[in-house]
Amino acid sequence: MTFFRSPASRRAVAAAVLAFTAGSLLPMTAGAQQAAFPTKPVRIITPFPVGGGPDGVARLVADKLSRAWGQPVVVENRPGGNGFIAIDAFKRGAKDGHDIIVLDNVHLAAYPALFKKLPYDAGKDFDALLPLFKTYFFFTVATNSKYKTIGDLIADAKANPGKLDYGSWSVGNPVHLGSELFESATGTQMEHVIYKETTQLYTSVATGELAFALGSSATAGPLQRANKLRFLAAAAPARVAAFPDVPTVAESGGPKGFEVIGWNAIAVPKGLPVAVTEKIKRDIEKGLAEPDVQEKFKSFGYEPFPTTRPQFDEFVASETKRFGDVIRKANVSLD
Repeated sequence: MTFFRSPASRRAVAAAVLAFTAGSLLPMTAGAQQAAFPTKPVRIITPFPVGGGPDGVARLVADKLSRAWGQPVVVENRPGGNGFIAIDAFKRGAKDGHDIIVLDNVHLAAYPALFKKLPYDAGKDFDALLPLFKTYFFFTVATNSKYKTIGDLIADAKANPGKLDYGSWSVGNPVHLGSELFESATGTQMEHVIYKETTQLYTSVATGELAFALGSSATAGPLQRANKLRFLAAAAPARVAAFPDVPTVAESGGPKGFEVIGWNAIAVPKGLPVAVTEKIKRDIEKGLAEPDVQEKFKSFGYEPFPTTRPQFDEFVASETKRFGDVIRKANVSLD
């Protein structure tokens, strides 16, 4: 028996078939995107100089990804200019995932409140994919410093308003903002001294030129291991595993719950296909979980920072608020 359909009916059937076919191909399309990426060398742009801890982690990630993907993955260091040089290179780079960037908590969470005008929009130019590591900061003093506890430091600062000094390498970095947070939490007023570089900063602490400075085990660790610096306390919720003898700020007579944390994250271009985004995220997570990477983290004084995308988004939002509150209270801004 033969059925005759009107032109309108035939068009409806054709549309239905086309819709079904397109829908059935969607998973294949996503899978194909994931399987095809990367199709050429991948560039990891970093605002950090060669030789530091963040650079070392970026190179570990590059090596793991290169092995997993069968494509060269190169680290391109673009230090200077508050990270803006690296960010500009990323913004002008590939938008398909073949260019990714390493950013830290200052770029994503502090600068939006610190600068009146930024050459980037953290919410529109990046998709902060996953954190690479976190590190807690220590209050560092000279080995022969009179301060034996954080309580001693606070008492001296209260007795001599504006006279006790601390240092950092710029306005708005985690060490500066962490120290501003400490002033706020303790009701003290201290003097911020800026140095050109971290080596000069921690040497000044070691010689007693500065009362104290916050520092990570990566930046201040060499002088601490040389017995020229002493870690007075860890600005962490619990004692740091690599330094079990160093008390927390709260244990040392300071405010409870006081934390100063630094973290680095991988960011990709906004609007990248989900399949490509997930492949980058999954393969970096696999690399970070390998034993040799974990051992390197210990030598840098870094800790793993496993989290889900929603949890990380919430964390970045909370850090942005926290930094913003500190910056506004300190009335700090940069043009």
